[in-house]
Amino acid sequence: MSRELKLQIKILATFIGIFWSLEILDLTVFHGQLDSYGIMPHQLIGLRGILFAPFLHGCLGHLIANTVPFLILGWLVMVQETSDFWIVTGLTMLVGGLGVWLFGEPGSVHIGASILIFGYLGFLLLRGYFQRNIASIALSLLAIFLYGSSIWGIFPSDPRISWQGHLFGFLGGVIAAKLIANEKHFEAKQRRNNSGIDRYQ
Repeated sequence: MSRELKLQIKILATFIGIFWSLEILDLTVFHGQLDSYGIMPHQLIGLRGILFAPFLHGCLGHLIANTVPFLILGWLVMVQETSDFWIVTGLTMLVGGLGVWLFGEPGSVHIGASILIFGYLGFLLLRGYFQRNIASIALSLLAIFLYGSSIWGIFPSDPRISWQGHLFGFLGGVIAAKLIANEKHFEAKQRRNNSGIDRYQ
């Protein structure tokens, strides 16, 4: 457990380090030009933002607001298995990024780790329903208690906030929850079948 926790801390610290390093560089060296690597809806070049957008932020306030929920929700995603974090992160970036690119306002640029944060929230809220074990349900309830009110962020409100990123990031997390649950159920079924075979040998 100690080794696994150290790995989880290292992963989260690496992500946060990238967030902060890029924002400081953007403010001091590039003078905001890195933000152009965000998701630009309906523009072919804007597809690169699917990879880069979650690591970029519009200002220090934006970054600070995302840092704590990223750490908390990111770690909760890892609690059962660290590998879940990579699956959820990858699917959230892909589904969330493509959703923003397809449905975002033309001429807008979407950046920020909130696309990942809402992906983690979607994953945590639905994993209890899909996996239906005590640990997953407990994590779902904890996520609801900590960040359940944030769900309203998937709806349009402030034009400066990418509700599309929140919505499609959330959907990416839900898809990840379903896929991981299916994999867990399949593995459990295989173990039961193998155990039955062993008893009759």
